[in-house]
Amino acid sequence: MIRSLPPEDVPRLLRPGMRVWVGGGSNEPLALLNALRQQPEAARGVTFTQFPLPVVNGFDFTALHAEAEMVTFFMTPALKASRARFLPMRMRLAFDHLREARFDVAFIAVGQREDGSYAVGPNADFAAAVLATAQTVVAEVRPAPLPAGAFVVEAGRLDHVVESAERPLAMPRPAIDAAARRIGAHVAGLVADGDCLQTGIGGIPAAVLEALGEKNDLGLHGGLIDDGGMALITAGNVTGARKAIDVGRHVTGMALGSDTLYDWLAERPDVVFRGADYTHDLDVIRRIDGFVSINSTVQVDLFGQVNAEMAGGRQISGVGGAVDFMRGAAASRGGRSIVAMHATARGGSVSRIVRRVELVTAARTDVDVVVTEFGVAELAGKTNDARRAALIDIAHPDFRDALAAPESAI
Repeated sequence: MIRSLPPEDVPRLLRPGMRVWVGGGSNEPLALLNALRQQPEAARGVTFTQFPLPVVNGFDFTALHAEAEMVTFFMTPALKASRARFLPMRMRLAFDHLREARFDVAFIAVGQREDGSYAVGPNADFAAAVLATAQTVVAEVRPAPLPAGAFVVEAGRLDHVVESAERPLAMPRPAIDAAARRIGAHVAGLVADGDCLQTGIGGIPAAVLEALGEKNDLGLHGGLIDDGGMALITAGNVTGARKAIDVGRHVTGMALGSDTLYDWLAERPDVVFRGADYTHDLDVIRRIDGFVSINSTVQVDLFGQVNAEMAGGRQISGVGGAVDFMRGAAASRGGRSIVAMHATARGGSVSRIVRRVELVTAARTDVDVVVTEFGVAELAGKTNDARRAALIDIAHPDFRDALAAPESAI
């Protein structure tokens, strides 16, 4: 039987030595976390695990207590000075890892459907994995409309529910600068009618989606849907009609965007939320012809290797799901993996195309195309020398001579 708890009783469920899962992204259980803030002693000796996103999540569990610990799959600005321990793992593998973790307690956020059952809100990435084995599940019940295609919780799986007035965390619309619009136009030129797309978070993915207004019968399958995806579905550019599987459905792990997006999802049963064992799975993606993965990154080197997570010797993000989608694109008939990024960083003072990346997140064999505001570098099927020349051609002009110079001259 499900027991209703006031928020102040939730910290009393914790004991030293426990391992606690906390939902992240747009499904972070804010009321439960606020209860922990009010009783930080409850975090003593507890290890919290989360997959946070930098644009919305900012809770440092190690700040609750000197003996609290945190394991994270993604670094965020809020965790820069924390004691959090980073676990590098692709999202598909993270799902299996969490399913075997057997947490003592899981904190999640849900909504209640008209028939009285519960469903996970707009982030189903790891819900099934955690719910399969967690000893105790505490669910924050939010009043916001549930996505019509939300992941439904198995009857009797919740142990405690806490009523909340919180809405899913909203993400401001990413800023799109002139360079991002040029990148978006380049990428749109690589997308054909009927392709199935995966995009990420940020200004460049937003610019890519904005540039697809002339395309027809596109599909969506990935880890995220945002306001840009909503706009393309509403306009009829995205129909999913040509997909070999999930025909007419738009498959996602999470929604992240405006309150308008969350309200719209309540009326769209064709937007279906699935776990990372489906959205990021190679055997699923390989069945989708024309699967195009589009991801941003920190650096690309002259071999085509990608660093998506480290800058200046510091972990700034995580492995995430990009490599899952890149390899899925390689397995898809007619699929392509595209890396799109600004040519420079730090106000133009640093090139993102470098001789050697600081850390390899994706291998050179995972990348088909690299795009900057200066053009398109086709890498698939190219020799090392041809790759190097193509990447130098799309670097910022201020850095091309240095990149082209023999290494002995640097």
